[in-house]
This record gives sequence, structure tokens and C-alpha cells, in this order.
Amino acid sequence: MSDDTIRLVTIGRMVRRRWRLLTVLAVVGALVGYGTSLLFPPRYTTSASVLLPGQWEERELVTQAVIATSSVVVDRAAAALDWPGVGGSELRDRVSAKAADGNFIKISGTADTPERAQRLSDEVAHQFVTFAARIAGDDTDSEAAARPEALRQMVVQASRRITDLSEAADPGRTVESVQARTELAKLRTALQEAMKKLDEADPATDKANMVVMGPAARPTGEAAPTRVQFIVAGALLFCLLAVIGHLAAARVSRRLRTAPEMAAALGSALLGTVDVPGERAAHPPKGRGRGAWIRRLLGIDTRWDVPAPQPSGGEAGRQIRYRRVCARLRDQLPASRRLLVVVPDGDEIAGRAAGQLVAEADSDPSPGSSGRGYPMLRVVGVSVSRPLVPDRGTESGALVVISAGIWTAAELTGIAEACADAGHEVVGVVVAGAVRARPTRSAGPPPDEATPALAVRGHATGGSV
Repeated sequence: MSDDTIRLVTIGRMVRRRWRLLTVLAVVGALVGYGTSLLFPPRYTTSASVLLPGQWEERELVTQAVIATSSVVVDRAAAALDWPGVGGSELRDRVSAKAADGNFIKISGTADTPERAQRLSDEVAHQFVTFAARIAGDDTDSEAAARPEALRQMVVQASRRITDLSEAADPGRTVESVQARTELAKLRTALQEAMKKLDEADPATDKANMVVMGPAARPTGEAAPTRVQFIVAGALLFCLLAVIGHLAAARVSRRLRTAPEMAAALGSALLGTVDVPGERAAHPPKGRGRGAWIRRLLGIDTRWDVPAPQPSGGEAGRQIRYRRVCARLRDQLPASRRLLVVVPDGDEIAGRAAGQLVAEADSDPSPGSSGRGYPMLRVVGVSVSRPLVPDRGTESGALVVISAGIWTAAELTGIAEACADAGHEVVGVVVAGAVRARPTRSAGPPPDEATPALAVRGHATGGSV
């Protein structure tokens, strides 16, 4: 499992290299979302507001909202609407109510047409007001409702009697008359204040007179989730799953990324690392058939999790790396020998590096010095799924050239075992990496060493490649 931290740059690289696949998956997800929307008929929602006059606490408003969606109110609304095949149990799932600011109860109804949604909200609001009035006692306790009115009449009569007594008193002639008029005025004021407090404390007058604030507005658009939302959600979901799948696959990838690990899997020493110019593989792995054509079309024929190439140190620096590898081979081998350069099929970077090594070995600066010249190299390609290396003939060893981040330890071990079966000793491992080449200013031909090649591919004695 890879322990590399997943960063935004990794996601960005994946999107850039897999944008064709993500586009196709987004279209598929949109089609799936459209098909899902056909299973859910369109819904329309509207609301009716009911005003609750007087002083109400928050918990009382919540209680009234619960009453508005109770089975009693919804069943009465269903009976009044008399829709075929729609009863109170079906409407209970389509009606909701909540307390709003300003002593309002907002009753919402959902139906399959705008007209039905409007009628449902209005009817539930009407049934709620009627039921709340019955709970407050407006319809059942007429005697209790008449008592405050009788008390008001008595207060009015008492106030008139006080006025008559005040006028009958001797106006200001004696101290006793003045005191009597003052006491009568205080009594009339006290009766009026008591009646006012009684009106404010009467729940029947303040809390029973609920008002429906007009008919519900006819909805002009579908309620969520709409068909467009289904389509967008499907496209986003498929893209998100694709991104997560790519990241998860890269996270659990067993491909080796460091040169020491690859050398250990091949059971040989690391001779060095070389650079190959190019942003990416110049030619993706070729294949035949409809499957290969689809992979090229979707852009999945090349790896996305390979880091972007680092800037090149220049042609001279690349040449030095190849010469050092050839020099290590010359120092490691006791005499001038012929070697097979084994390259896994599909590893474009390693193939180009092998061609450079062959060109460097052919340009031996001291070909006449016996035993001190560069080994003679011949490139062969090996299938990773079923590795087969030519039998030992004139060559007496194998040099494996691979690139990082492509092959697993099991695949490299299979190549090493194939070399051993053919009688070749793996004398070393060379790891190739891609770099960004600097743009050349001269229009002349490129140097011979920079010519990419797998051009030297011959047939070995005793087997076929």
C-alpha cells in the first residue's frame, strides 16, 4: 500500500489525465439520474399561513403546529376534499406545519398538480382553525362564553349608577359631598381597569379567533428534488465515485516506486538511473481490437498516477548518466561480453532508455583496448504476464531496464526468474525516468545519442522473443 499523502495536486493531475473518462461517466450518471426521475412523479408544494392573535409562548406555537398536522385535522381535510383513492393516511405524509415568526403557523401541502397542492393547503388551514376554535370552547361552551359579556353589562350599569350618585351629591357645598364624589370617581376607575384586565386575560377572545391569511399561492415550479436536480446529482455522483475509485486504487497500489525496491525484487545491483526526455510516453502502448481502441479514446491506456516529469539538466547531463552506467558495466565484467538488455513490454520510457544505452555502448571511445571496452548490448522485449527470455547464446548475462511506478514486485520477480531459466545472470538494473527537455534553439538535427530506439532487436539462438 502506498503511504503517499493524497494532495490536491494529485487530484488535479488525475482530472487532467482522465478528463475523457470523467466526461463519459458524467454523461452516464446524468442518464441514470434522468431515469431515476421518471420513477418519481413531479411534486408541487405551497403554503397557507394562519395568524394566532394574542400572546403566545414558543411551546404553545409548537403545540398548535402539531395540532395542524394531527390525524383529526388531516382526516377532516381528506373528507372535505374527497379525492378518489386518497385518504387521511396518504395526506398525512403530504402535509407539514411549522411555527413562524410573528405568531404564524405555516401549513404546507404537497400534491401532484399545482391546483391540488393549493386546495390541500387551504383545506387543512381551514380545518385547523375550526378544530382549534372547538378546543377553545367557542362551539361547545356557549354559557361560559356568555359570562364575560354579562359581566361587562353589569359593569356598564354600575358605572351609570355611580355617575347618577355623583350628580345627585351636593356639588362642593360640604366636605362630605366632595369626599363622596371623589370616592365614586375612584370606584368607577377601578371597575374599568378590572374589566380591561379581564378582557386581556380571557383566552376565548385572544386565542380562539385564529385567522387564515388568504388562500395559498399556486406553485409555479416543482418541489425538490426536481428532474434537473436528479440529473445533476447523478452526474456529480458518478464523477465523485470515479475520483474516489482512482484515488483508492492508487492508494492500495503495489507498484514499486523506488530504485532500491526494484533492484531488490530483481535480485541484482542497481547500476544507476538515467533520464529520458519527454512530458509523457511518446507513444501509448499499442493494441488491437475494440478494447484497445476504447482505452485510447477514453485516455486510460496511459497511467495517471505517475508524477509529472522533472526539469531536465540538459543533454550533457543525460549523456553523463548513460556513460556512467556503461562504465560500471565495463568495470563489473571481467572481459568484454555480450549482454541482453531486457525491457518489459509496454514500458515506453524504459525502451527509449535502452536504445540510448545501446547507442552509448556502440560509441565506445576505446574499441581497440581488449577487455576494457563497453559490453555489446542487444535489446529484447519481454511480456510481463508471461515472461520469456531468449536462451543463452552469444550473450552471457542480462541487464534489466525499467521505469519506476509501473511494475509490482511479483512482476519483476517473474522477469528475474525468466532470465534465470534462460541461463542469463542479471548483472544489473537500470531505472529510467522521464524529464522535461529544454527547448532547443538550433534547427540542426538532434545528436545521435538522443535518437530513441528499440531498433536493435534480434533473434537469439535457441528461442524466440
